[in-house]
Amino acid sequence: MRIDIVSGLPKLLSSPLNNSIINRAKKSKKVLIRIHNLRKHAHDRHRTIDDTPYGGGAGMILKPEPVFECIENLQKRRKYDEIIYLTADGERFNQKIANELSLQKNLILLCGHYKGIDDRIRQKLITREISIGDYVLTGGELAALVVVDAVVRLVPGVVGDSESLLSDSFQDGLLDAPYYTKPLEYKGLKVPEVLLSGDHKKIEKWRQEQRLKKTRERRPDLLTQEYK
Repeated sequence: MRIDIVSGLPKLLSSPLNNSIINRAKKSKKVLIRIHNLRKHAHDRHRTIDDTPYGGGAGMILKPEPVFECIENLQKRRKYDEIIYLTADGERFNQKIANELSLQKNLILLCGHYKGIDDRIRQKLITREISIGDYVLTGGELAALVVVDAVVRLVPGVVGDSESLLSDSFQDGLLDAPYYTKPLEYKGLKVPEVLLSGDHKKIEKWRQEQRLKKTRERRPDLLTQEYK
């Protein structure tokens, strides 16, 4: 998989993309991630990538020229499955979308900034718009990192124990069960007896019950008719 991230503030992206699972995925060549600085595609003296909005109003808008040049240059080299704009008014990001994107070969993520982007970019270039939640960030860089992290860990071979991914929260519409490790007792709190039984059927039944209980308490909106 290849992911190209287009940003006016590329330094915000560097550290998270060079640590932990994402970095291991890059080193093992499971994923190739490239960051593209929008200012390199602005050709005026000050490398300007934003301007005031037509019609007035507060805030600044990302100009179309640098974005078009950057993305069109990338498109000349390869075909992209999705060109994604990270924006507060996009579709809500979830595990289903992460699963879908993990199956793609080439993705572009465009990080919004300031008040937004010139709408002609959305009309001509963008194929999908994604929001990570109902709140506003100062830019799309943090949202892009969330999407990249959620997607990259699903790419085959990135996470060593791929079976553990199947029981993650949201994979089948439920939150995950509680887990315990050593020591057996800590500050008067003991590990549930069923987890010490060695009976895998009982353990699986207990975990499923705990998943349902947690989902009903915390996220009843996730429950399908199957679980109600």
